[in-house]
Amino acid sequence: MRNKLRLEKRESVSTIRIVLTSILFTLIAFAFCGIIIASVGFNPLEVYGKMLNKVFLSGKGIRKMINASLPLMFCGLGVALTFKMNLNNIGAEGQYAMGAIFGGAFVLYGPEIRGIGGGIILAVMCFLGGAFWALLCAIPKAYWNVNESITTLMLNYIALIILSYLVLGPWKMPGQNVGQTKRIPVGLEIPEINGISAGIILGIVAAVVIFLAYKYTTDGYQLSVIRSSQNSARYAGINIKRNIILALVISGGLAGLAGYVQYAGVSHRIMEQMPNNAGYTGIVIAYLSRLNPLVIVIVSILFAGLQNSSATVQILGVPTQIATMIQGAVMIFVIAGDFFQRYKIVVNKEVKA
Repeated sequence: MRNKLRLEKRESVSTIRIVLTSILFTLIAFAFCGIIIASVGFNPLEVYGKMLNKVFLSGKGIRKMINASLPLMFCGLGVALTFKMNLNNIGAEGQYAMGAIFGGAFVLYGPEIRGIGGGIILAVMCFLGGAFWALLCAIPKAYWNVNESITTLMLNYIALIILSYLVLGPWKMPGQNVGQTKRIPVGLEIPEINGISAGIILGIVAAVVIFLAYKYTTDGYQLSVIRSSQNSARYAGINIKRNIILALVISGGLAGLAGYVQYAGVSHRIMEQMPNNAGYTGIVIAYLSRLNPLVIVIVSILFAGLQNSSATVQILGVPTQIATMIQGAVMIFVIAGDFFQRYKIVVNKEVKA
């Protein structure tokens, strides 16, 4: 008799299993990183203690963590929307950049409207910037079935080149060696609440609206039908082309709002290093959140804390590479945990004749 192992997809996954598996694999990730940290001569407990106290338990650390999570949150919400339709929007990075560019153009060249009205117009401009960039991929996908993974990815590079040209050229703040614009006018800034950008309220509202739209609107129902089977959707009379364009445009608009919350609420300038991989991180966040908008809010904050911890551990002299490795290891192990949430190992016993 011999045993054969095979993977079998679980019919359903309980919330408890999801939570426990995520915690377990996160602990495994930190244990793995602890071995690496110890091997280069540092005390893992001291390093992790510093991370915990400075980033997750201090008021200043929590404020910085929430503010840093805002672009990740909107990028995650955006790409999750297209993933719901089995569309791969890999372009949140570029859509974020175009949102910031459209917003910057309004601030620099538009009418001097300040206050709530100006803030709303600025947010709309950023949304339209991301939506426009996604539309360039949505139309070819809807009408000619052009691969959206490739087009959205390629447009990332173009958007980042345009952003770099502007902040190093005509939009560059005089007298600065780094690529950045002038500070946004005070009347257009997103207000702060105890040092936390009110953009977090916008992010939570967006997540709740999307969650309710999935469950209770016709468009949300159509997205789920198209994801299950495009043939069934066509048979039901659902306009697939319209939904492809709608999903990608709204997705791009949400990524464009990432540029808004960063520009108007966090950095208060457009900088060359924007979007700083927020679009790609948003893809990971959406995947780990199982495309649930409400969970994306929480996971975005945790990821931002993990990113901020890199600067904290460097205070102890830990090399930058080790700090970056901690981020990567946690992501890899949590993704592995997600795999084991979905699948189980089954032992088949075969009797040898």
